[in-house]
Amino acid sequence: MVVEFFVTAKGLVRYQQSGCFHFVTFSCYRRQPLLDHATAYGVFERELDVARIRYGFVVAGYVPMPEHVHLLVGEPHRSTLSVVLQVLKQQTSRKLKQRGAVQFWQRRYYDFNVHNEEKRVEKLRYMHRNPVKRGLVVKPEDWAWSSFRHYATGEIGAVEIESQWTAFLRGNQLPEYLRYSEEGG
Repeated sequence: MVVEFFVTAKGLVRYQQSGCFHFVTFSCYRRQPLLDHATAYGVFERELDVARIRYGFVVAGYVPMPEHVHLLVGEPHRSTLSVVLQVLKQQTSRKLKQRGAVQFWQRRYYDFNVHNEEKRVEKLRYMHRNPVKRGLVVKPEDWAWSSFRHYATGEIGAVEIESQWTAFLRGNQLPEYLRYSEEGG
C-alpha cells in the first residue's frame, strides 16, 4: 500500500490512501448557521448518501450541525477524499444557497486519520454528543440527523452507515464496491 500525502496551501499535511477512516469537519461560510433547519439537514443527508454510492466509500458516522458537519468516513474507492468533499459541498450548496449569497461553505476542511478502533469510537462519541453539548437536544438520540440511532438500534436512516448492523444485513459481507475481484484486485 502506498500512502499518499500532500501539503495544503495552509501547510496542513493530509494522509490519504492509507486505508484508515477519516474524521472530517467542515464549516458553513463564516460559521453561519446555514444548515439550521430540517430541510437543509435532509438535503445534506441525501447528498452524502449519493456521494457515498457514487464514489464508493463507507460512512461510519455523521452529524450535521447548524454551522458545521462532522463525518467519519472510509477512503473512496473511486477518486480521492478531497474530491468527494468538494462534490458533496458543491451539491448541497447548489440546493441550499440563497440567491445573492456569496458562498455556502468554508473552502477548507479538517481531516484526522483514525488508525484504530479506540479512536474510531472516540470520534463517534464526540460527534454524536455534539448536539447535546451545544444544547440543541437533551440526548444524542433526540438529534434526528445523525448516525447515532443507527448504532443504538440498527435503524436504517437516510445514509447507509457501515456498522455491525449493516454487515449482518449483508450476511457479514463487505459492501460490493469494497470486495476483492479477480479481474481488478
